[in-house]
Amino acid sequence: MTGIEAAFAGRMGNFSLEVAFEAPLQGITALFGPSGCGKTTLLRAIAGLNRHLPGRLSVGGALWQDSARGVFLKPHGRAIGYVFQGESLFPHLSVRQNLLFGARRAGEGRLKLDDVVALLGIGHLLDRDPRALSGGERQRVAIGRALLSQPQLLLMDEPLSALDEIAKGDILPYLEGLHRALSVPILYVSHDISEVARLADRMIVMADGRKVTEGSIQAVMERLDLQPMTGRFDAGVVIHARVARHDHGYALTHLEYDGQSLTIPLVEAPVGQTVRLSIRARDVSLATRKPEGISVRNILSGTIVDIREEAGTAYAETLIDVGGTRIRSRITRASVADLGLRPGVPVYALVKSISF
Repeated sequence: MTGIEAAFAGRMGNFSLEVAFEAPLQGITALFGPSGCGKTTLLRAIAGLNRHLPGRLSVGGALWQDSARGVFLKPHGRAIGYVFQGESLFPHLSVRQNLLFGARRAGEGRLKLDDVVALLGIGHLLDRDPRALSGGERQRVAIGRALLSQPQLLLMDEPLSALDEIAKGDILPYLEGLHRALSVPILYVSHDISEVARLADRMIVMADGRKVTEGSIQAVMERLDLQPMTGRFDAGVVIHARVARHDHGYALTHLEYDGQSLTIPLVEAPVGQTVRLSIRARDVSLATRKPEGISVRNILSGTIVDIREEAGTAYAETLIDVGGTRIRSRITRASVADLGLRPGVPVYALVKSISF
């Protein structure tokens, strides 16, 4: 089936946008980049809210916009749900009434009120005043209202940016649940690489109104040349590993990863299930000999693939092949020199279990 095909190029005041991309009709595609790079402008164009920005957009084979041919569906004619950064609920309506507002506009569809309420865990909020909700609760209700509009495409513009870390931690599992339970594709705008690593399947990196690159989340996050955009603190990779067994006595889960083992804090996943892990480069240390007598439980053998030293700083970024997949390690340039690291050198990557 044809996916999402978008191409926009033009000026909005002093800002110039020129971005073209394709995305599948499933999963989460992240539009990632620093504030002011054009992510929201692009999302509003997709929603039909930037009429004066020329472009072409088709979703599932249906043409929504083609400026060259004079085709432009107004926002209400595009089957989208839109979740904004800030509060967008109607304060004079209860949570239930806010949700039903979205449903009434769309009519009967595949997503039912009870299903959406259960998926987002908001059943106990239905008779509440939106003004009495926490920030995370309000966003869950806003997502529910957008879903009940029966969208072909869900647009989410920095939905967690106004929340504190505790509220973010509360809402992220629900966003992961949407990913697993729904067939609605999501375009997710964020400048937070840890958010993107946790949620996205694909990633479109933007800067200064242009697309820098796009691809699977694994492929993009492995690229060392994107370090200035992904940042030093949370840059890393996403890997997949299989649950081998649980140790309830020590509250640990043992995973099989490319023929090697990983140990992480206990997760609720059945044996045999594949889990997704984000490993930050700053949480990975390197050794040229297998260490003994240390507390680190994850010691992975691999080979250096690439090293990028940041001139004028203390830092170096390394990429290590581990059985066919790759992880990153952020170390000092002095360590690179002391250990004689270079592409092709075998190493051991050390990752603390508590870093997951």
